[in-house]
Amino acid sequence: MQKGTIGVTTDNIFPVIKKFLYSDHDIFLRELVSNAVDATQKLKTLSSIDEFKGELGEINVSVTIDTDKKTLTVSDRGIGMTSEEIDKYINQIAFSSAEEFLDKYKNDANAIIGHFGLGFYSAFMVAKKVEIRTKSYKDGANAVMWSCDGSPEYEMSEIEKSDRGTEIILYIDDENQEFLEKSRIEGLLKKYCSFLPVPIVFGKEQEWKDGKYIDSEKDNIINDITPAWTRKPTDLTDDDYKKFYHQLYPGMDEPLFWIHLNVDYPFKLTGILYFQKVTNNIDISRNKIQLYCNQVFVTDSVEGIVPDFLMLLQGVIDSPDIPLNVSRSYLQSDSNVKKISTYITKKVADRLQEIFNKERKQFEEKWDQIKLFIEYGMISDEKFNEKAMKFALVKDTENRYYTLDEYRTLIESNQTDKDGNVTYIYSTDKTAQYSYIEAAEAKGYNVILFDGQFDVHFIGMLEQKIEKSRFVRVDSNVADKLVEKNNINEVALTETQKQMTEGVFKSQIPQIEKTNFIVMFEAIGETSQPIIITQNEFMRRMKDMSALQPGMMNFYGEMPDSYCLIINTENPVSKKVVEQIENGCTNEVMPIIENITRLNSEIESLKVSHQGKKDDEIPVSEKEDIKNKENEISDLRKKENDILVKYGSENNLVKQLIDLALLSNNMLKGEALSKFIKRSVDLL
Repeated sequence: MQKGTIGVTTDNIFPVIKKFLYSDHDIFLRELVSNAVDATQKLKTLSSIDEFKGELGEINVSVTIDTDKKTLTVSDRGIGMTSEEIDKYINQIAFSSAEEFLDKYKNDANAIIGHFGLGFYSAFMVAKKVEIRTKSYKDGANAVMWSCDGSPEYEMSEIEKSDRGTEIILYIDDENQEFLEKSRIEGLLKKYCSFLPVPIVFGKEQEWKDGKYIDSEKDNIINDITPAWTRKPTDLTDDDYKKFYHQLYPGMDEPLFWIHLNVDYPFKLTGILYFQKVTNNIDISRNKIQLYCNQVFVTDSVEGIVPDFLMLLQGVIDSPDIPLNVSRSYLQSDSNVKKISTYITKKVADRLQEIFNKERKQFEEKWDQIKLFIEYGMISDEKFNEKAMKFALVKDTENRYYTLDEYRTLIESNQTDKDGNVTYIYSTDKTAQYSYIEAAEAKGYNVILFDGQFDVHFIGMLEQKIEKSRFVRVDSNVADKLVEKNNINEVALTETQKQMTEGVFKSQIPQIEKTNFIVMFEAIGETSQPIIITQNEFMRRMKDMSALQPGMMNFYGEMPDSYCLIINTENPVSKKVVEQIENGCTNEVMPIIENITRLNSEIESLKVSHQGKKDDEIPVSEKEDIKNKENEISDLRKKENDILVKYGSENNLVKQLIDLALLSNNMLKGEALSKFIKRSVDLL
């Protein structure tokens, strides 16, 4: 028997492994099974080149539990090891100082194992003792047993073993008895080993007999050794791709379509990425894409490997160029990873372009389900944006789809403004904004529908990318002014008429929390609505963005909503109301307006006479005179307002027009809505 000390520079290796790998301690099984698969694959390679001339026989990897002995065993029939190889690969560990170890890697088990070659030693995270029973495939090799109880000392001796290969026997410690439970081990094997290239056997398949499940004679193989991504696309049918998708994600709806990744240069990468339906309640989950290394599961946290927008996809990426034991910091800095990320983006864009070119009708049918994904990619990834500008679609309110180039060609003749900008008119809610859409279409304009979660940002991006363009929401102005032309109709009202009408209408607008209204006048035709409510495009966009980006946009989020209540001076009903206000208020209001005008003129004259004088050179009497006149104006303004408020409160037509405009914008609620209904009944 040989005894010795494991070649490490610190005797703290085992306490460190147990303590600092504890959060990820279940990866021990992945490491041991992966080693067994590697040993098996090496033997198959040697056999294929005639360096091993024996019979391969069954070359499964087996995982077994003995609850009586409290052991978990991983065994294979691979190349095995000689005593010299154990001494080289097991007894000598490339391990730096404990201090560096703790400082640099204490929170990342994957990095520890990968950096220090500790795959086998991860067994000591859960075991108080580990035995290796192995026999090399080489002719005349003796079988060897190696054992260690979690200290730097080990024992190694020759044993009898009839078959080549290796058994790793873990004596599970008291703190980790969960790893003696069948369901726990089966769950870990399915997580890490579902697609390993060598059959993994865990127990027997069960069959229903005499009212219960019992073990059959057939081995329970938990993995698919040739998953879809390892096969050639030409060998796969649509049903094969769908079957594999449901294997990955049981219970999910059918995928919309998929992309088969297969590249050999400048790095090796295979995989299948699936597009599933993306709803408005978007959930950018971080565990939809699974990362593998030579069919060994590594992680489903793939930040850094794929761009953020591709997190919306599902599927598998497999690359030997990403180490099995990979850390988050490694992913973020490694040049191969960045190349892979760029390639995947290009491949996804190319596949979408291909589907668009070959199956446009189907692409349009699926557009609403993948729109969020494509918009998110165009907003967040410049490389993807460059390609997607050719196949991204917009949909108008008649459910017709156009590429961005097609749509510009459609609208530029009729929707180019006086400055040469093509105006893109859009709606965010086809139902709520129906009357505005109707008015715009009556002018011959086309309206596109932007009702998605990212559309606020998407519109901003398009304005930057598309030269000489401006985007306006259909309810941001009256139809005549959505596309700014030179032929503007003049409002045929005197300033006094405007002033009185504005005062009456403003006094009757219901109080709405955090909402301001400005009363304006436009001459927009006899057939247009008498009152139209619009919302300022810039302020609304800023508030929309603040809702999506709290923090940096809080300033806009806290500001009240700003609306314009536009009185159409050419509508017969509006004309009637203006006339009523003029007849009902002029006699009382005109003397007040004249007085205010006179007082303002007197104040202005006094201020002109004070120009060039220092404050102490201005007579106190004149200062007091200005102050008295300003107070008098304030009193007159109040008196004027009281008259207009009183008149407005008695004019049901004014209230009805305001409420109808609010109702068409879904802004009439609560008490105001109740009053409107009662008033409507009374008017009938």
